[in-house]
Amino acid sequence: MSIKYFFWLIGQVIVGGVTIAVDMLRPSPNVKPVVVHYPLRITSERDLAAFSTSVTMTPGTLSLGFHDGFLDVHAVYGQDPNEVLAGLAEMEERLNPSVRDIDRGAPGQGPGNPLRSTLIAGRSDDNYGPTETFDGPSKAFGERERKTDV
Repeated sequence: MSIKYFFWLIGQVIVGGVTIAVDMLRPSPNVKPVVVHYPLRITSERDLAAFSTSVTMTPGTLSLGFHDGFLDVHAVYGQDPNEVLAGLAEMEERLNPSVRDIDRGAPGQGPGNPLRSTLIAGRSDDNYGPTETFDGPSKAFGERERKTDV
């Protein structure tokens, strides 16, 4: 992790904290929780730990866990899950710029991809998106089947 990434992340934490604080003071907060299934491009244990920690440090997002090359992330502002995915792609690239040309199908990934976020939010396509929203399960992309034992 570079010093440049560290200062960028601190900026995201400050901006995210202010955004959430202001929104929570409104009579009707503008929240729409979502869980997205993000395809990882980083592979080293160090980068995976730094990425997951960075997501959790950023107000409004929480790393839920790794599995099969993906990271599940809960986001408070999931009105556009595509923005959440592109924001994660931006964070991953800032953490490890060598992944910039790798495209695993999520918005914001790959060379020349115009879908870039302005904060910790981005855009998506039909292949990736929310696995769960406040309204319940979504079939917006190829998420794994959820089994419930009753």
